[in-house]
Amino acid sequence: MSHFTLTIGNFDGVHLGHQALLERARAEANGGDGNNSAKVIAITFDPLPEAVLSNTPRPLLTRVDERVRLLKEFGADEVVIVPCDRTLLNLEPEKFIESLRARFPFGNIVEGGDFRFGRGRSAGVAELKEIGQRLGFATVEVDEVLVRLEDGSSVPARSTTIRWLLAGGRVRDAARVLGRPYSLDGLVVSGDKRGRTIGFPTMNLDSGPLMLPADGVYSGWGSVPGGERLRAAISVGNKPTFAFGELGRACEAYLLGDGGPLDRYGFRLTLSFERWIRPQATFPDTASLVDQIKRDVLRVERELEGVTA
Repeated sequence: MSHFTLTIGNFDGVHLGHQALLERARAEANGGDGNNSAKVIAITFDPLPEAVLSNTPRPLLTRVDERVRLLKEFGADEVVIVPCDRTLLNLEPEKFIESLRARFPFGNIVEGGDFRFGRGRSAGVAELKEIGQRLGFATVEVDEVLVRLEDGSSVPARSTTIRWLLAGGRVRDAARVLGRPYSLDGLVVSGDKRGRTIGFPTMNLDSGPLMLPADGVYSGWGSVPGGERLRAAISVGNKPTFAFGELGRACEAYLLGDGGPLDRYGFRLTLSFERWIRPQATFPDTASLVDQIKRDVLRVERELEGVTA
């Protein structure tokens, strides 16, 4: 009997669809008897295949280290990060599977119906089942997970769905597909320090390859060194009032309460998004901006009152 059950994917976001794959893989590995008779191996890629094929960096929903942590949290015993390049992507479907099976002699492979692999993404679950019959492993197909959004519509749990929702600022719906609030993590970097001069010092986050949601102001949470989580008014955009658009989009947060170590940089900050509050706007003067920030902070306090961090 094989000692491995395999699941392969980008797993960007480790959303409800990915979690369903891991749950089924865990059940297959246990053989239905709960004895953990086989290990669950999750195979993922870095960089993502789409980025390699397009030769263009693609915004991520999760960094690689966070992807690994979440995959293990939801059922993988081991996560293997496969370096992705055109040589790998040009392998014929059966050669690709053979290369994995030589390393992990899996008896089961668990995939969703939209799984594609091999040169030109030419093979899917049907071809995988045929290859399995020749090589001696079973292919388990997991039904697509549908998620009901706030407007009553249903969407498939996919990374592309989450990106579409984030691009529209729909962070609450994105959280429904992820199974948790969308978050950004990165190092706090020096900004223009203008917030300190108006009484609302902010932390500027270098989110690196992670996808920023649509421009706007959001309520959420900020996790500072030491593990404390504070309510946050989060701004995403190009600071239109001060004409900094040429500097590109930025993500900054005003943390309610202690506010954290504002006089230094280079520490890690995690921001999680709860609700979209308003779009970015240009104000006629600093006083008008300060009045709006005060209203934003009051709304964050009201919306997150009684919410567990």
